[in-house]
Amino acid sequence: MSEVKTYSLAEVKSHNTNKSTWIVIHNDIFDVTEFLNEHPGGEEVLLEQAGKEATEAFEDVGHSSDAREMMKKFKVGELIESERKQVPVKKEPDWKSEQQDDNQLKQWIVPLILGLLATILYRFYFTQ
Repeated sequence: MSEVKTYSLAEVKSHNTNKSTWIVIHNDIFDVTEFLNEHPGGEEVLLEQAGKEATEAFEDVGHSSDAREMMKKFKVGELIESERKQVPVKKEPDWKSEQQDDNQLKQWIVPLILGLLATILYRFYFTQ
């Protein structure tokens, strides 16, 4: 297994043109030069972040899992240990919870009870 190259922010800052475009996302360094013309948001978006820490801008846009997977092929290294920032771990949403099961029960019981009550009131008032 090959060792991951490490770079300083000063080295990354020198790659801030359309001829060599590097960005830092989550302490990983990506050479996105060849992706400039393909980026759905346009090359200006990447050039604006070129040579910089771009994690916040990347996360603010809300990139898809496909975009995150595509990034891997552009990785050229990582920031040196002393310049790394704490990367918050994103917790995946838990779509299954016990509270949701309770809400599902209420979603069909309440209309059922209201329907039965309406039926009883209708029969009582209109069948006499």
